[in-house]
Amino acid sequence: MELNFKTFGEGEPVIILHGLFGMLDNWQTFGKKLAEQYQVFLVDQRDHGKSPHTDDFNYKLLADDLKAFIDQQGLKNVKLIGHSMGGKTVMQFALDYSELIDKMIVVDIGVKQYKGGHEKIIAALQSVPIETISSRSEADEILSKTIDEQGVRLFLMKNLTRNPEGAYRWKMNLDLLDKNYTEIMGWNLLDSYSQVPALFVRGGKSSYILDKDHTGIFKVFPNADIQTVDDAGHWIHAEKPVELLNIVLAYFDSDPNN
Repeated sequence: MELNFKTFGEGEPVIILHGLFGMLDNWQTFGKKLAEQYQVFLVDQRDHGKSPHTDDFNYKLLADDLKAFIDQQGLKNVKLIGHSMGGKTVMQFALDYSELIDKMIVVDIGVKQYKGGHEKIIAALQSVPIETISSRSEADEILSKTIDEQGVRLFLMKNLTRNPEGAYRWKMNLDLLDKNYTEIMGWNLLDSYSQVPALFVRGGKSSYILDKDHTGIFKVFPNADIQTVDDAGHWIHAEKPVELLNIVLAYFDSDPNN
């Protein structure tokens, strides 16, 4: 697996993983700021962005992809940041390859099973006749029939690109993600355990990590801390980038034994 990536800066390595339907570009502005103090690697996970499309998708595979990437780059004692689905990849990696991690930050996702919530988005994306549309505006108009939020449409439309013949296509492997959606959301770690130092950052206006979820997080990751970014939803890095950057820098600079 040769994952697509970009790297910025010099110093200790930090790898950032995006969420479902996302890509490394979603974290580029944040990554460049973090790269003022670290060497930052922004990675497209399999079946997303410019990374290869595959025939299977689960968190064990995503963690193995990350291990292969770290080996290919010759990295050690990495710091990891994962948002949403990327946070689950980071957690799985902490179980399988804990010896390679210095610290990890999980952004707005817990260790529990989730019921879903993206079905409307998947259906909207599948409603676009991707091979026959003639413009991006046409795709946006179709999506707007079921997705009112312009910000969500703009996020999804970043996946729209052209193939060598000139027709449009989705960068993400939409059919495979739809096929594996139940597993993507249903996966949980509540019977697992890892001593990797971890920070969970939740959005104050997000419902992905509730107060009642803290017990499960500390059970699985006893060396964890939880911080809340007030007035932020699920996309904390886009809504409150300065606040998140300050939290990340402070945690990476801290001594996990104190």
